[in-house]
Amino acid sequence: MRDFPDELATALELAEWASWRITGARPLAVTSKAHAADLVTETDREIERRVRQVLTERFPYPVVGEEYGGRPSTDGLTWYVDPVDGTTNYASGLPWCSFSLALADADGPVLGVVADPFHGEVFSAVRDGPALRNGVPIKCRDATSLSGEIVVSEWAAHRPWPGMPTMLRRLADMHCTVRIMGSSALSLVSVGAGRAVGGVIGEFSPIDVLAAMLIASRAGAVVLGEDGKPAWFPHSGGILVSAPGVSDVLWRAWTLPPGSGPEED
Repeated sequence: MRDFPDELATALELAEWASWRITGARPLAVTSKAHAADLVTETDREIERRVRQVLTERFPYPVVGEEYGGRPSTDGLTWYVDPVDGTTNYASGLPWCSFSLALADADGPVLGVVADPFHGEVFSAVRDGPALRNGVPIKCRDATSLSGEIVVSEWAAHRPWPGMPTMLRRLADMHCTVRIMGSSALSLVSVGAGRAVGGVIGEFSPIDVLAAMLIASRAGAVVLGEDGKPAWFPHSGGILVSAPGVSDVLWRAWTLPPGSGPEED
């Protein structure tokens, strides 16, 4: 089976360049797209343009990006790029954002790279290989309880997604702390790195999270759709990434109707 060495090398090269560009200076021009809380900077656009140029020069696969869109292949490989995941943080000088790049086919991601520019970390994985942080293998936690653990999540843009308040109350009742940091990709790779026991993203977008989902999965995490089944491209709803020992109770905290909350076994 192909392990896409040239594609991975290019993705790592672009992640290093994007990290350099993001950390080089605060953005001078910040504008909004769909609404006042949907920010974009010249850095977002510059990075995506550069990524598109390099990828289309070297490979025949289409590119789908956060800033310039695109159409995925119906029968082959597609690149998914988020040049700055966490633009609001970046524009405000809060050093928690990421660069995310995935290559996927109909069966899911074949490689993923997520860079954390402000902490000098690059996470990567290929479909049948280990998850790596700066070239060193990582592994998700061996937790069997949510008590005393951290679960990560993210807003749907600037608002809670449907069911989010209920999930937060349930996790608090289990003495589990939720962190909302502002970058979906970094949140999910944190699960793979063993820094959080699980993550729930209420609205799935392959641009934002596909690379991180693969990395966490290759680090031993479970990846589930809202229906509780393994999924790379859920048809609706969000995505859960979790250490195997707590995936069931976290999924129930996320999905059960109000008034029927889970209790840990």
